Amino acid sequence: AAAKRQRGAAAGARPRKRARREPSAAEAAPAAAAAGAAPGEYSIPAPVSQGKWKNKERVLIFSSRGINFRTRHLMQDLRTLMPHSKADTKMDRKDKLFIINEVCEIKNCNKCIFFEAKKKQDLYMWLSNAPQGPSAKFLVQNIHTLAELKMTGNCLRGSRPLLSFDPTFDKEPHYALLKELFIQIFSTPQYHPKSQPFVDHVFTFTIADKRIWFRNYQIIEEDASLVEIGPRFVLNLIKIFQGSFGGPTLYENPYYQSPNMHRRLIRLSVAAKFKEKQQVKEAQKIKKNETKILVKDDFTETVFETPAEEKPVEVQLVKPEPKATVKDKRKPRKTQRKKQKKLFRIEA
Repeated sequence: AAAKRQRGAAAGARPRKRARREPSAAEAAPAAAAAGAAPGEYSIPAPVSQGKWKNKERVLIFSSRGINFRTRHLMQDLRTLMPHSKADTKMDRKDKLFIINEVCEIKNCNKCIFFEAKKKQDLYMWLSNAPQGPSAKFLVQNIHTLAELKMTGNCLRGSRPLLSFDPTFDKEPHYALLKELFIQIFSTPQYHPKSQPFVDHVFTFTIADKRIWFRNYQIIEEDASLVEIGPRFVLNLIKIFQGSFGGPTLYENPYYQSPNMHRRLIRLSVAAKFKEKQQVKEAQKIKKNETKILVKDDFTETVFETPAEEKPVEVQLVKPEPKATVKDKRKPRKTQRKKQKKLFRIEA
């Protein structure tokens, strides 16, 4: 019978596998020399996948119920562009927003992008650092998705993006806070398992007209030019809160105008135009019904009038002769023909 191997036996124990690590500079030099590389030449570095994944940022991207198809496609595009994102089911509109912090804790996420739909036409975006904060609320405008744009650019799925910011982000404090929030949410962590070790597209955040414009461009290797891929949207800042989905207000945008107020102003402008037309019609009716003022006769009008010559009045004393009436010669012939036709009918 074969003897059973003991686990603690020194002869039968296998050596444990050591974790791969990237060789240091001191170890890489003799290894390169042994491989035949000259001391002045560059050696090929170790693969990027051997690095350690230290940044454990995870972003939860989901929405509330009542969003339209365009918002759903935008949410799906952000998930494809961000390999460190996670998805969840839609949240009921009756639930309070602070419940999202518990959902982030269950999903093991420390950042959140939440799309909130109202009146089936207005879309709001929350960017939050769960659960401590801060958080920012935006109104999303001018949404264009990847499928809608149909642009020529194309980038590798899961590649790490470059983040490009407008110089205005460093001038004002609330923009500096948003810049740090954008960096932590949209930047893909290094050595993430689902990410690719390439940088081939750029996320740009530009400030114009008191709004933040988001664009996604591909970097072309030949001439280092940029080609827009999408998606694209505009963020109109509403408020910045100290906590996650609530808390004291750190900043409120004084230039923000709610969609309800915007639609109300449009209706008022249309009503003002209609009211102006009605007033013009009423003024024209009043002018027509007003009594006309009689202008006095001007005695100087008859200065250049020349009197016509007076003709003598002729009185006709003799009665004029009556005009001769010409009888129609065809009438008796017509009557004869009618009589003959009647006779023929009677005989028949």
